[in-house]
This record gives sequence, C-alpha cells and structure tokens, in this order.
Amino acid sequence: MKRATLLLFVSLSLASLVNAQKSQPINVMSYNIRLNTASDGVNAWPNRKDNVKALVKFYDTDILCVQEALPEQFDALVENTDFDVVGVGRDDGKRKGEFSAIYFNKNRFIKKDGGTFWLSLTPDVPSKGWDAALNRICSWVKLYDKLNKKEFIVFNTHYDHIGVQARIESAKLIKQKIQEIAPKLPVIFTGDLNVTPETEAIATIKSFLTDTKEISIELPYGPTGTFNGFKWDSPLKDKIDYIFVNKGFKVQKFAVLSDSKDQRYYSDHLPVFVKLIF
Repeated sequence: MKRATLLLFVSLSLASLVNAQKSQPINVMSYNIRLNTASDGVNAWPNRKDNVKALVKFYDTDILCVQEALPEQFDALVENTDFDVVGVGRDDGKRKGEFSAIYFNKNRFIKKDGGTFWLSLTPDVPSKGWDAALNRICSWVKLYDKLNKKEFIVFNTHYDHIGVQARIESAKLIKQKIQEIAPKLPVIFTGDLNVTPETEAIATIKSFLTDTKEISIELPYGPTGTFNGFKWDSPLKDKIDYIFVNKGFKVQKFAVLSDSKDQRYYSDHLPVFVKLIF
C-alpha cells in the first residue's frame, strides 16, 4: 500500500512538472514610442521607426502595447509583421489623434473581444476628463492563447501629463472597468501613467493588481527610470511606465530596456518588457 502511494505521488509530481514545462511564456512589451512630430529633428519618427520595429522583433514580442502612436505610426508597426492590432484614435474613436494600441501575434492568439473607453465621466464617447489637458483612452482586448489554451485580457492606457486629479480619477475608473470586464480572467495592464510609484494613482492600481517588477522571479534587469527625454546622459530615475498583472500570471522576467544606436534612444521613453507565465 505504501509502495502504491509512493508511486502515485511520484506520478503526480512528474505530471505537474511536465505541465509546467509545457506552459509557454508570453513576452509583453509596453512602449511609449513618442508621437511623430518634425520638431524632434534628428529624433523624429522617420529616423527611429526601423529601430523601434527591430527592437520589438528582437525580443520576440508576443504582445506590444504602445502609447502616443499617431495613425501613420499605428499602421507602420503592423506592416510586414505577424501582428494584428486593436485600438482607436482618442479624438474621434476612429483614426484621429493618438492611439493606445495593443498589437498581438495573430498566429498565436485569437481575438475574442475588445474595445476602448475614455478616461472621463462619459467613458463611452470621445471626451476629456476632470482637469486633463487632452482626451485620454484605455483600449483592451480579450485573447485566446492557442499554445496554453487559456483566455486573458490586456488593457493599455496613457494617463494625462498635466491633470493631477485626472490621473487619480483615471486610475479609479480603470479599476472599475477591469473589474467589470475581467472579473475572473488573468489580466495584464500596461501604460505610460505619467506618475511615479509613490503616488495615489499608482496606489489605486496596486490595490488590486501587482507591479510586475516587484514579483519577478529573476532579478529585474535594466535602469530604474523609463523616461529619458531623448537625452543620452539621462539619469533614468523617473519610472512612469508600467506593466501590472493580477494573480492569473507569474512573472519570469522583468526589464527596462535601454537599447540604443549611435548614442541615441529609439524614443523619449524606454520600453518595459516582461516574460509572463500562467
């Protein structure tokens, strides 16, 4: 009887190990790519586009969440890739203004649902909220992972750069929306939140999600800060870009990527990169 029990225990342990090994990680990147404006001179988008796309490809990115993408940038990031994409322009809900877009590998993931809401008191229509300077949005997509045979939801946003109250209220609204849209599913929440970790806006998100940097199994890699302002000698102290998850995910790796070429960064922000497993 004891022998049989031992054999059963060993079999179950081996089965668990095999299942764990079968779990395929998901590489997620959040990246404020800086809007396309000629005033950036040598750092303007046409001079950076190929480097941004090469970086995304090099890190085998399965899901790419971007902020500040204008329509031509929104289109460029999907050209000649395996990505499909969800997102709308924040000014009209179609093609006008910046996108907080979510790109995903169409060979691996199946889109089940998706949408966009505005960070305002009228989230269903294009609108500006509280003391914000601009319209702000949060786009989301429900995906089915064919490798892991699981569904999950990704949310991506860009908080206002001026409105303090807007950032606080945006966090509250996003918490409400995530709990409504994804009450039971694994969740990834990404964005340029324009606030540092000690703020109320981050505390609201951390009341129900976890900063991936804090639970990475491997030691976090790269600088602390994510904003460089296109300055090669930036101290990289200000962390304003994030990836959060709920308990549906474990974090294998976390990094802030400081890739560059000819002493120039590819955006005025650094991308945040994580490797997640269910």
